Amino acid sequence: MTAMEILVIILSAFLALFLLIGIVLAVLLVRVTQQIRRVTTSAERTVNGLESVVAGVNKVTTPAMIAKVILGQVNKRRKK
Repeated sequence: MTAMEILVIILSAFLALFLLIGIVLAVLLVRVTQQIRRVTTSAERTVNGLESVVAGVNKVTTPAMIAKVILGQVNKRRKK
């Protein structure tokens, strides 16, 4: 065997190793991407649920706050 043949064998072995590492990393990247997608979907559902709760609370609290301000003004007028 000549030096060039040995060099070709070494280079092809490293190429195969790097190709295998690249495939493994690509599979891991796909898995991480899927997990990120699941987490963002779950977070979006949670945020939408919280938005509806806040909207419901806002519908109740706004009239209550107005009534409280009006009653406060009425009470001030009565004291005078």
